Amino acid sequence: MEIDIIRKIAITLIIGFMIGLQREMREHSKEHIRSAGTRTFTLIALLGYLSAWMQTFIPYFLHVSLFLFGSLILATYVYKTVKSDSHGTTTEIAAFVTYILGMMMYLSLEDYAVFIAVIMLLILEIKSTLAKVEQEITQTDIKSATLFLVMTFVVLPLLPNEMVDPFGVFNPYKTWLMVVLIAGISFIGYIAIKILGNKRGVYMTGIFGGLVSSTAVSISLSKLYALEKTYLKNFAGGMAIASTIMYLRVLAETAVFNSDLAKSLALPYISGTIVGLVFVSYLYKHEKVYKVEHIAVTTNPLELSQALKLGLLFGIIFGSIYIFQSEFGDSGVYIISFLSGLTDVDAITLSLSQIATVKISELTAMYGIMIATVVNSIVKLGIVFALGGKKVGMIMALFYLLSIGVMVITFGMMHI
Repeated sequence: MEIDIIRKIAITLIIGFMIGLQREMREHSKEHIRSAGTRTFTLIALLGYLSAWMQTFIPYFLHVSLFLFGSLILATYVYKTVKSDSHGTTTEIAAFVTYILGMMMYLSLEDYAVFIAVIMLLILEIKSTLAKVEQEITQTDIKSATLFLVMTFVVLPLLPNEMVDPFGVFNPYKTWLMVVLIAGISFIGYIAIKILGNKRGVYMTGIFGGLVSSTAVSISLSKLYALEKTYLKNFAGGMAIASTIMYLRVLAETAVFNSDLAKSLALPYISGTIVGLVFVSYLYKHEKVYKVEHIAVTTNPLELSQALKLGLLFGIIFGSIYIFQSEFGDSGVYIISFLSGLTDVDAITLSLSQIATVKISELTAMYGIMIATVVNSIVKLGIVFALGGKKVGMIMALFYLLSIGVMVITFGMMHI
């Protein structure tokens, strides 16, 4: 029992020390009065622990301690604002949270206390990053993020999770869930590009652009290369990494609705990803990084019109798969996969993942997703040749030949 108490006190002291160290390092170069540092925060965490402990022996001890500590924090803040130009409350709030974390440690909530402490350190440390975010994010982006929350937590729960059409192929809940999934992934990439893409080079743009649209990245970087006519391997590497991210995205999307199908596709798609990463690494090592001055993807994926278009697209593909499969069998599914791959792989991937083993066989769904991936890659290669020219087109042709080639060969060997 004594060992357990010592362990809890030690963790409490470590939590206070780490938070205090972060605060002291953050405020070290500031001229205003520093209200708390490493030792102070360590003692605050210990005070919280001891207050909760003494409550078991002295009634209302914790209440009095909490009141006195809160009064001390308030007085410290008032003194700081009077004596300096600083009006921030971050350190004071951090001190109050640290006190509570000490209480949680005594109450045997150490796992939660440690988790909250880590999150707290992260929040305290990302101030400079948040400042950059505030500069890059627009009011429209905030509205879009709000729309995403409404789409996810208001609209989605209200939709019926059952087939509502006479053919038994349209589920409003799952269809809208696919819209939310794709919009969310795309929005993460979109925001990342706005914050990092125009500062960290072509490869960063390609990585996050691959979450939004590898086709859009191919168009943007091909045009940019055509203007620059330099950094050939750099631009090719950016487009290649975007397409490589697409392979992983397809696999992840499949796993959301059909884990068995994802397992069956894992080997070929991971093989293609590995080859793609090796190819990109070669390009990266053989040329200096070019700093992109333009954001590759500018269309906000969470605009209402984009979300509605995506929902309509899913509905059309669902209906088309059923109609073509009824008329032409599995060949009809492949026709829809081919047509979908001309513009996008997300819609057909999620659609086939949802109906696999229910309306069509797993093997048919696998062939359909593979067809869409290959067709989409060929389309992107054509875009690169048309907009970027022969030199960058030949490099991308080699990339697709290797990555898609390995993917197709691996898939074929699995079904011989």
